[in-house]
Formats: sequence, structure tokens, C-alpha cells
Amino acid sequence: MISDVSPRNMIGINGGLFNLIGNIAGITTPIIIGWTVQRTGSFNLALVFVGVTALAAIVAYLPLVGRIHRVEFGSKEQAKEQPA
Repeated sequence: MISDVSPRNMIGINGGLFNLIGNIAGITTPIIIGWTVQRTGSFNLALVFVGVTALAAIVAYLPLVGRIHRVEFGSKEQAKEQPA
């Protein structure tokens, strides 16, 4: 989806940024869950953390993403020449 909605001259950097954020989550989530389980001795709070994170992602998705379409950067003349 990143390659479909990113400006053509920024597909690589946007894909890299998307992967960076995903990998940071992949690194920090096990650390947070491990620390929580070690402190409490139970997975209950860890499961609450995962559920709250998922709920926050669901709630934030539509307002942050909005309409999905390719963003183009350029002059106003170029925008007028391209069909909508």
C-alpha cells in the first residue's frame, strides 16, 4: 500500500520509514511484555497492553489515514494538467 499512495519520488523513503516504525514496535513490544511479566508474574497486564495498543490503532486509523489516494507534489500548473 505504501507504494500505491506515496509520491512517486518518495516511495523508497516512505517504505523505509514504514518498515523502521514496524521494526521498532517488533523490538519494543517483547521487551515491554517481558518486563511486565517479570514484574507481575502474570501475562494478564501484558495482554491488556496488547489489547489497548490494538484498540488505539483501530481508533486512530481512520482519522489519521483518511481517504487513500496517491499524494503528488508539484506545481499548481502540473496539478491542473492532471485529471482528478
